[in-house]
Amino acid sequence: MSPFEPMPEHDPAPAPAYDDAQWVAILTAIDPAGLGGVALRAWSSPQRDLFLHHLRLLLPSAAPFRKMPLNIADERLFGGLDLTATLAASKPVMAQGMLADAAGGAILIAMAERLDRGRAARIANIMDQQPCPAMILLDEGLEDDEAPPAALADRLAFSLSGHALPAGGVLWPDQLDIAAATECLPAVALSDAGLDRLCRLASMFGIYSLRPSILAARAAHARAAFDGRLEVDETDIDLAVRLVLVPRATIIPASEPVSDEPDQPDQPEDQPTDTTAPNEQIQELEETVTDATQSLLPPELLAALAASHRQRRTPRGAGQAGESMSKLRGRPAGSRPGALGGGARLALLDTLRAAAPWQRLRARPDQPERRGKIAVRADDFRILRFKERARTVAIFSVDASGSAALNRLAEAKGAIQLLLADCYVRRDQVALVAFRGRAAECLLPPTHALARARRSLASLPGGGPTPLALGIDEARLLADAERRRGHLPLLVLLTDGGANIGRDGKPGRAAAAADALAAARQCKVAGFRALVVDTAPRPNPFVAKLAAEMGARYLPLPYADAQSLSRAVQNQDFINVRSAA
Repeated sequence: MSPFEPMPEHDPAPAPAYDDAQWVAILTAIDPAGLGGVALRAWSSPQRDLFLHHLRLLLPSAAPFRKMPLNIADERLFGGLDLTATLAASKPVMAQGMLADAAGGAILIAMAERLDRGRAARIANIMDQQPCPAMILLDEGLEDDEAPPAALADRLAFSLSGHALPAGGVLWPDQLDIAAATECLPAVALSDAGLDRLCRLASMFGIYSLRPSILAARAAHARAAFDGRLEVDETDIDLAVRLVLVPRATIIPASEPVSDEPDQPDQPEDQPTDTTAPNEQIQELEETVTDATQSLLPPELLAALAASHRQRRTPRGAGQAGESMSKLRGRPAGSRPGALGGGARLALLDTLRAAAPWQRLRARPDQPERRGKIAVRADDFRILRFKERARTVAIFSVDASGSAALNRLAEAKGAIQLLLADCYVRRDQVALVAFRGRAAECLLPPTHALARARRSLASLPGGGPTPLALGIDEARLLADAERRRGHLPLLVLLTDGGANIGRDGKPGRAAAAADALAAARQCKVAGFRALVVDTAPRPNPFVAKLAAEMGARYLPLPYADAQSLSRAVQNQDFINVRSAA
């Protein structure tokens, strides 16, 4: 090219393209209080660390970025009494908590699936009343039913999974761009038509709460502010729908096939023709929904939505997850008013906080020697509380009658021995109840001693009639005693269903079957988790009916061995009768 020829005009550099995970970080940094934050379901990985690192860089330099431990005290989180200043001033002096200190920034909550539901509800209540920092919930649950508390996750605009995080080497915006967008955000406006479109799209996705629509509108505002525009357009709405509404979808919208409409009668020429604006709006919404679902929904989420009519598993709470409160050992869980004794431990700082505001009233001028000392009364005592994992006790009620001994008794012994080895590692316990003849007895109290269990199993004989009702009653009484001790009992009934001895010890198949069904109904009323294993050569309909009356899982094992029985009992996905009722 000659140096005297004019230089060609270059096109302006294209705007950088960001993926959805980057947009989540960008919009969260622009409006942390309005959008609430993001729930990130991902294990620890370089991609997750890189995403959190860039999110921290997008926030203002002076914005706090705090990590909240799960065992943080309520006074440290929500604010409370400043003990040192209160004792010095002899009057209550309040201190701010982490929620107030981190305003304008973000709070990172690791293992959010284990966050206490009561504490999450208090955080959600504060988020509804005043501006709070963005909540970054790290969901590291191993099971599908483990998730952050719904009260808190519902107030966060975004949710991401680990496979959606960007890898290294992608382009991120500058912090100055975020600051400019934050300054421009209050001037951005959303038309009534745009808001109506967001609400209609939320309804098409099966979202009937107003909160997701509000969060989507705020996300659209932030997207427009990032581009420096004062009016929300279709691009902003499409991004907000994809990031906020689609992950909350409960149904998959599908465009219905267009049916052939009958010919309309001819209208007079002087009558104006009806416009098709409503039809165009509906078609536009369907296109938006189709684009959003195809671009964001992963295959596993599509499968989950397609099966949404099935019964969903109930998330396990603190009690159902095998945890109980204790005053002796376990993980710290705050304190409560109480009296010393019975091994209870005094929460010294909490006791002083309770006594500090009353020092001026408790001061006695006639005792100058007590000046400067703290007056503590019995009402001020605070007792430490702990959470400990409740021990699971698997109670085997084994049919040792003649028919069962011929079929599965040896395999039941092998399964129990395999379970004992596994329970010894998990510090769980196993008990053995045998019924035959005209009685049922507990051959092995709850234990995890392998040698003792093997001796009891070796001495278990077989033969005689089947007192099925007595075997169920004995297992239920043992389970009730273990539950009163704070343990989690699990009933495992192994029988072929050949009941022929009633509760009164008299023979008769009809009366024995009726007594067995009545005993099973008592287990259901008590709310025990149960598993009924049919050990007959062929599945017995009576055993299936017995499991239904007990509210238990029915497992026919006509060709089972010790390994199959062990795997079946180790599976903890049994029906929780109490929660189902």
